[in-house]
Amino acid sequence: MEIRVGRVLVHYVQHGTGRPVVVLHGAGVDHREAEACFEPVLDGVPGLRRIYPDLPGMGRTTAPETLRSADDVLDTLLDFTDEVTGGTAHLLIGHSAGAYYAQAMAARRPARVAGLALVCPLLPGLRDVPEHRVVAGSGEIGDDVFRSYFVIQTPEMLERYERYVAPATALVDRAALERIGEQWALTPDHAPAYPGPTLLVAGRVDSTVGHAAATDLVGHYPHASLAVVDDAGHALPHEQPELLRALLAEWLTRVQRSS
Repeated sequence: MEIRVGRVLVHYVQHGTGRPVVVLHGAGVDHREAEACFEPVLDGVPGLRRIYPDLPGMGRTTAPETLRSADDVLDTLLDFTDEVTGGTAHLLIGHSAGAYYAQAMAARRPARVAGLALVCPLLPGLRDVPEHRVVAGSGEIGDDVFRSYFVIQTPEMLERYERYVAPATALVDRAALERIGEQWALTPDHAPAYPGPTLLVAGRVDSTVGHAAATDLVGHYPHASLAVVDDAGHALPHEQPELLRALLAEWLTRVQRSS
């Protein structure tokens, strides 16, 4: 499906009916990775309409010259979400860079966000990011990107990478991402902390964003649960699916209770 938001033609897929859940993927991939990781959890929950957009410059979503910063991307995602949800209260899930935008979206419009889940979030002020290391497997299969992304390097994880991650590489508008990346930091809005049910999930051996910055957020969100998962890196949604399923199920219970 496609919808025009300003000058951006946003491609997305959706499943189910009911309360909208907008799921944002990370940098350099497209909706297929988020869909593969989160749909097995959300599909089993009745009454949810799951929406997976391609972020600008990735997948089949355009990134015209008018998009020159992360703030421009944020505005596009806010307008897209307004369009596909009809302005109703919705849930937000983000992985990596998608979590960076999801956090800002909840801060900007807290009354419209019924719940916020941040998985391996990219955050300003990253610290204590560990060296990459393999925790399972030989470390000798797959390409360089796979070996630097996954810490569990088994044939099963390689199959997931080749099916859900690698195909997006050819679709990346690298010039657009480079242009936007020159102003990748969102402008702080100093808004009050998002007050709704929040889930923070980080990989202990995440060599991309670490887990320390995510831990710092616990004091920021008044209703946050935090899980720092051992034997998981930045590809945590692939590497620890059953644990992620349990954490999201608990979060959805809290969302329902707060409603």
